Amino acid sequence: MDDAAIRRIERPHPNLLVAYFLQALGTLLGFPFVMLPLYFKYHTLRYKFDDEGISASWGIIFHREIYLTYRRIQDIHVSRNLFERWLGIGKVALQTAAGSSSAELTLEGMEHYEAVRDYLYGRMRGTAGTPRDGAAAAPAGAAAGAPEAGGEAVALLRAIRADIEGVRRALEGRQAEG
Repeated sequence: MDDAAIRRIERPHPNLLVAYFLQALGTLLGFPFVMLPLYFKYHTLRYKFDDEGISASWGIIFHREIYLTYRRIQDIHVSRNLFERWLGIGKVALQTAAGSSSAELTLEGMEHYEAVRDYLYGRMRGTAGTPRDGAAAAPAGAAAGAPEAGGEAVALLRAIRADIEGVRRALEGRQAEG
């Protein structure tokens, strides 16, 4: 699945509603009380991937919206329970440095959950558009795996490297004298 296809994902897979139904069945007498909120969550759940981040919204009475920039994402977890494995879907949980032990945002009902995870990893690391195995061709004169030229962070890292090399040369000069 390519990046453009992932960016077109707006709704969870229809099998998520089946998974919700099976989970609600497990409550026996509580089925209507559990299924009704899950039914409305499924029908109002929307995702949007853009250049800066990902957003999710759901709910009727208690509407909830979450927007995470790719830079804020600290960790990504994929999980699948028994029903989800059987139905071919999974959850992609996104964690930030907000201090909570639970995920800030969980993308439920993802059919291509591994491709979504890889897409998000690439975006959070700033390597979007590179091959999935990380074997990107480096520009001429760059070390393998080094980020492409351009960008504020790369310029800062190059300045730091130059300063460290200058300090090392000064220390080597002092050692040669003494």
